Amino acid sequence: MIKRELNFEGTSPLLYLIATPIGNLDEMTPRALAVLKEADYLAAEDTRNSGKLMAHFGIDKPWISCHEHNEQEAGERIVSLLLSGKKVCYMSDAGYPTLSDPGQRLVAKCLDNGIKVSVTSGPSAAIDALACSGLDSDHFYFQGFLSPKESERANELRKLAARDETIIFYESPHRITKTLVAMAAGLGDRRAVIARELTKAHEEFIRGTLSELALEPEESLRGEMVIIVEGKAKELDAEKSDNDIASALKAELDLGHSGKEAVKNVSANLGVAKNRVYTVYVESFKK
Repeated sequence: MIKRELNFEGTSPLLYLIATPIGNLDEMTPRALAVLKEADYLAAEDTRNSGKLMAHFGIDKPWISCHEHNEQEAGERIVSLLLSGKKVCYMSDAGYPTLSDPGQRLVAKCLDNGIKVSVTSGPSAAIDALACSGLDSDHFYFQGFLSPKESERANELRKLAARDETIIFYESPHRITKTLVAMAAGLGDRRAVIARELTKAHEEFIRGTLSELALEPEESLRGEMVIIVEGKAKELDAEKSDNDIASALKAELDLGHSGKEAVKNVSANLGVAKNRVYTVYVESFKK
């Protein structure tokens, strides 16, 4: 039986997930600050870092440390507090809790105990990087961090190589070069973008192929990074005849599309190289 209860109405307790700035502290939303000020307890992956953030905004509350190594025990305490009527907020170091950060098991435990969960919206390194990447953003797949173990990482990349969506990764500076080399080997030498120091004074987007990016001096790649990699290219269909292409072009032109639009659409729809479609267009319709 489905139980429905609006998050901000009814009697069930509510856990707030707080999205925090990924760089620029001005990204902390007024709503998030209002929710934090009303809380009885604050829980965080790293209470030292989050404590500095709260001190910046003049918020002083009791802390609960909740990270990947104690999430089970800390989760039980948080659930107990929420069920007793206390207000608890959970935050990660930067960005959204549960997104390549601890918190997923805490959320599951709360839901299992009839506790609702809500989030204050905020910055997302993955979405910020994707939006500025210049790569396809209509369809994407979020991977996050690859395994630090070479064999496991290679296996992950083999599976990802078949995806045709843009793929989003997270990586830290001490592993960035090895990861880029492994990506080039496992995914092929695709176009990619490194986004680093997002929203900070030294924000930078580095664009190239994976092999080119792997040659960048490692000492120049500082801060937490997002790597955006284009998906698998569509295989070209060599079996399509010039007549097939011309028929598809005529259909596009009959719909009122320009020659440029027709060439683009037919190339995408038939999986045929754009230069070949353009050649057929010129020979068939530009005489």
